[in-house]
Amino acid sequence: MLIVNPEANAVIEQLSLAPHPEGGFFRETFRAPLRVPTAAGERAASTAIYFLLPAGMVSALHRVRSDEVWHHYDGDPVAIHLLREAADPHGTAQHTVLTLGRDLARSHAPQIVVPAGVWQAAVPTGDRYALCGCTVAPGFDFADFEMPTRAELASRMPEWRDVIERLSRA
Repeated sequence: MLIVNPEANAVIEQLSLAPHPEGGFFRETFRAPLRVPTAAGERAASTAIYFLLPAGMVSALHRVRSDEVWHHYDGDPVAIHLLREAADPHGTAQHTVLTLGRDLARSHAPQIVVPAGVWQAAVPTGDRYALCGCTVAPGFDFADFEMPTRAELASRMPEWRDVIERLSRA
């Protein structure tokens, strides 16, 4: 599998990463044997993955039912977009952009927490790739993963249509 940047391709091969439905490449590296009850059923207490985003690729807007901690390991910084739906029908959705990276002098954060249920997307800001890790608790399960279409998201948060168009799939 050839990615625009040969470094990204090498990392994908060395870490045995596979395509992820939201974009990018991943491999689960940990699934806790401890099981915990959740509203959606029993889940592993925690899971962890490697996640690589090549330059020019977007991790499309999605959300999970668990808290997710992003960790920056290597490569370019990542813009983490968070969309919070309005708490009431007359409110306004909120859009926040945080930078995941290693340059603390430029206000990068080496870890970013995405609270459960918050829409998230990620975009590498350089021209190579970003290698990250994601730790989810309670553990990730695809049954808890939601990635609606662009039209569905725009109907829920019309005030952020331009952001949704850039960060989602048709």
